[in-house]
Amino acid sequence: MGNAQVLNAGNFDQEVLQSTVPVLVDFTATWCGPCQRLAPIIEELAVDYKGKVKICKVDIDEVQDIAGRYGIMSVPTVMIFKGGAVADTMVGLGSKGSYKAKLDQLTAK
Repeated sequence: MGNAQVLNAGNFDQEVLQSTVPVLVDFTATWCGPCQRLAPIIEELAVDYKGKVKICKVDIDEVQDIAGRYGIMSVPTVMIFKGGAVADTMVGLGSKGSYKAKLDQLTAK
């Protein structure tokens, strides 16, 4: 298992919505090429932000109700939650720098 925490319907609310630190959630799928290219970036972010931000993954095929709840229409979609609410959403494959910029902005407040 990698550094990013894998979420399911049983732990999503506790790990994300009730978290005291910001949470980055990578909505992904095993069949998605861009998701596979994003996976190592997500793992690196989990190391870089350990203790400051939770970095998690949700497989939309395994946890369809959560994907539906947040209107995930394409993957990869990365959502950043703060205080139980969506603070930012990025759709598509971005650079590590683009995710770091969003997280740095969020953790600086």
